[in-house]
Amino acid sequence: MCRGLDSLPITCLERAKELKALFGSFLQKSDHCVTGQCKKSDKVRLNIDEPLKWKESFDKLLCSENGLCLYRAFLVSEFSEENIAFYLACEDYKNFKPSKMAVKAKKIYDEFIGSNAPREVNLDHTTKAITKANMENPTASTFDLAQAKIYTLMEKDCYPRFLKSSTYLELSRKAKTG
Repeated sequence: MCRGLDSLPITCLERAKELKALFGSFLQKSDHCVTGQCKKSDKVRLNIDEPLKWKESFDKLLCSENGLCLYRAFLVSEFSEENIAFYLACEDYKNFKPSKMAVKAKKIYDEFIGSNAPREVNLDHTTKAITKANMENPTASTFDLAQAKIYTLMEKDCYPRFLKSSTYLELSRKAKTG
């Protein structure tokens, strides 16, 4: 179950506020980004064509810092932020030293997969069983199957809804018209 905005890291909340202010200004003024770099804030840079690239593929959205933050805020509004949180936790997990993987793996499993997980992601029984078995000897690939399932879920379900959201449609319309 999603705990809403309180579950987001403070840096993401601050960034989302900056993006909201930037995008709001961007939406109101079509000449906001004259040189392709937004002048609203030194912290947030938005290339005028960036929102159009997000529609090219789900990967391009996830690789964009602004796109990821806006997508994450969208998922919060859809009460499914746990999906991107799990996906990002898995990406982070892969960079841990092997000596620290067991502790981190347990934390991820308990938060997102285990029975009564506070932010349980939607996984089938087989995927949960395989992931639980992988927990016996955690490696960098412990969550690969579960992460792939959640990625596919987001790509096929949440991402198309994001592309149809009023915020994204307005941003892409402004980007097309310059």
